Amino acid sequence: MLLSHGGEPLPATESVARWTVEQVLSLAPDDASRKAGNKLATAGHWSGTGFDGSGAVWGLCKGSGSKPYQTVVDTTGPAYTCSCPSRKFPCKHALGLLLLRASGDGSVPQGEPADWAAQWLTARRGRAEAKQAKQEAAASGESAPGPADNAAARKRAERRAERVTAGALELEQRLTDLLRGGLATADRAGYALWEETAARMVDAQAPGLAGRVRELGAIPGSGPGWPVRLLEECGLLHLLDTAWLGRERLPDPLAATVRTRVGLPMSAEGPPVRDRWLVLAQYDTPDGRLTTRRIWLYGRESGRTALLLSFGAMGRAPELALPVGVTIDAELTPYPGGRLRAELGRQFAPPAAAPGTPVPDTPPPGDSTAAALAAYGEALRGDPWLDAWPVTLRDVIPVPSEGGWQLADAEGSSALPLSSAALSRPGLWKLVALSGGRPVTVFGELGHRGFDPFAAWDTRGTGGGDGSGSRAGDGSGAGSRSRSAEVTDGVVRLI
Repeated sequence: MLLSHGGEPLPATESVARWTVEQVLSLAPDDASRKAGNKLATAGHWSGTGFDGSGAVWGLCKGSGSKPYQTVVDTTGPAYTCSCPSRKFPCKHALGLLLLRASGDGSVPQGEPADWAAQWLTARRGRAEAKQAKQEAAASGESAPGPADNAAARKRAERRAERVTAGALELEQRLTDLLRGGLATADRAGYALWEETAARMVDAQAPGLAGRVRELGAIPGSGPGWPVRLLEECGLLHLLDTAWLGRERLPDPLAATVRTRVGLPMSAEGPPVRDRWLVLAQYDTPDGRLTTRRIWLYGRESGRTALLLSFGAMGRAPELALPVGVTIDAELTPYPGGRLRAELGRQFAPPAAAPGTPVPDTPPPGDSTAAALAAYGEALRGDPWLDAWPVTLRDVIPVPSEGGWQLADAEGSSALPLSSAALSRPGLWKLVALSGGRPVTVFGELGHRGFDPFAAWDTRGTGGGDGSGSRAGDGSGAGSRSRSAEVTDGVVRLI
């Protein structure tokens, strides 16, 4: 039995396919790791390499010491281990090994795992089997918590809610004092006052409120019109405070959203949704001592969009990583509230197609820019604190505008400006090169700062916009352009 990242067994009926170079690079935690992995993707750095049909890849990499680093990757997770001291997942050695395997030049032969690699694989899969058995026992009620455990958990939740309420009341008083003193003079107090207020919210066990206070502190003096922006953000923070204080009167979905925005931990619940999930994007956001990884998925059968979140402590990248462009047959359990977050559950196949199995390279069905704006507005009704909403734009063309770029509908009826973050990334030029002035399909996040593109498809090979993209390397002009833009099974990664 193969095992997924979460420990669920996968049927080992077929060999796990070799990942492409772009799929491997999409797993890199940062640009430095991507560049270092590329340097190690030559046979001269490696010895004792190999792979097997279960998705395991292993090898010994020369390091600065006399003893080579032992590197093992289980691509069905994916999961990684390396004897190097790096705190990144995957490290540069794992990336280099996977890139060497992706080249297909015979430098990584098929065989049986070395003893040191087999030991880690066996231990990993044993732990996963034990975890699955425990989950199944809990689901059947064999290890359900007793009344004493439930009562203790309820008391802990009540005590935390009381602390959060005290913090929200204190924050309301501070916002009132700020408004009485006048927003135009808020830049004179400096950042220390905001940081002290954020620390008080941390003490109140409301990290969501603390994060928003820190964002407020960065607004004063940030450029023309900053008092207006500060007033807007203060209004949203006041709305969140009052929503928490009156949460008993809110509908259940909105109350769950408020608890999440305040920073209370939530658990995935509800019936799992099994689907073939297309990995649309993966990117990391550093936030002080924490790195948050966001992975966007699209369900082929259900038509649902889902967000996986994973976290890494300071100096460590999150462990969960999925190659952009692959499709995984898996269950997702949604979190409560109106947001799209879900938890990855059991996987029924590795996150890569087996040899001979067609890989879906078609994008999600997209909308016009006007329909995307309407979808974002509807999402704001259920979550007024939403920064962005995932949308797929169909038949849009990147065109320059005054001071930036925008994505315009092919018929020219409307357009969306690209965010400042998108303008500073090289992905913009990949998108422009892919389009060549003709319509493409683009997935990204739409927010009040504009549209941030994450992935694109060239669908002109089938007339454009009907959701059937042309494959890279199919001999067409579109395939040639896609290949130069770093294609993964038809999708161009822009972030």
